[in-house]
Amino acid sequence: MALPPAATDRTCLVTGASSGIGVEIARELARRGRNVTLVARREDRLRALAAELTDDHGVRADVVSADLTDPASRAAIATTVEELGLAVDVLVNNAGFSTTGPVHKSDVEREVAMIRTDVEAVAALCSTFLPGMVERGSGGVLNVASTAAFQPLPGQAGYGAAKAFVLSYSQAVRTELRGTGVVVTVLCPGPVRTEFAGASPRDVEERVSERVQELVAVVPGIRRAWSVSRPGISDVVLEFGWGTTMTFAAADVRERLDRFFPPPGAGKPIVLRYDPSQDPVLTLALVPAPDTPPAGGKATPAPDLIELRRFADIELEERLAQIDGVAAVKLRGGDIEEIHIA
Repeated sequence: MALPPAATDRTCLVTGASSGIGVEIARELARRGRNVTLVARREDRLRALAAELTDDHGVRADVVSADLTDPASRAAIATTVEELGLAVDVLVNNAGFSTTGPVHKSDVEREVAMIRTDVEAVAALCSTFLPGMVERGSGGVLNVASTAAFQPLPGQAGYGAAKAFVLSYSQAVRTELRGTGVVVTVLCPGPVRTEFAGASPRDVEERVSERVQELVAVVPGIRRAWSVSRPGISDVVLEFGWGTTMTFAAADVRERLDRFFPPPGAGKPIVLRYDPSQDPVLTLALVPAPDTPPAGGKATPAPDLIELRRFADIELEERLAQIDGVAAVKLRGGDIEEIHIA
């Protein structure tokens, strides 16, 4: 996307600028000598980033704390920018998050909040700032969608549909703006490791709860753990040595972790086990919680274990449906790639 000419009274407004892609876009704009207005809910992080950008690049960096799910808070962004004596000539609609799990088990408030952030806010901010850009004859919009926009996404139905909206909307508005000097670009990233998804032990120590660290240390097979940031909360992801991941929904995540992996003596957990001597096998078994890790890293067999081999997809799903708390499963080649706990 070509940037319009820089000016002291112009700014690049970036939503979701407190972490991840939003932070990096803001840094890149500042490296190019552009003033930035950083928008998100976590004001402390915005101010830290603003100070960094001003110190490193000598640009003006303003902060607007706003909740994009709230129409009044969104509307106040434009008022604040005007009071700062600025005009938005680049708009980056980056803020967004995803819920997980089937719709019939979803939290209504979280689903609606996601659509307000991922869909409504994009349309509202475009409608707010595009008229000024067109009037001035220059400007640019970068809307962040996702590779999820290109197909239905069971388990993240609302998120996939929201990103499909962003893609279609951006392409249509781009056509509408031909000849105005204003361009619209849509970015469709695949999986991206943000600050909460670092693979290093230091990242895990700093950003994942003490309880998760205990699990990494004592539960056989867990290779690493991280959190996936969403506004105000984080899901916890466990990755096992054979490639399967378990994602625990953020609400009551401690309770869910303790249910599947209870502290010693606290009850019967669901334990994941892998036997490399056989064709790849993932075993979810109800077994007594040991006080120490099982010898050799193997869980104690139990009569009520559910062993999951290379069954047909429908049979895998039927078997997983027997386990209370499993919300969604992603399969690849007959193997379990992802398990979502909700």
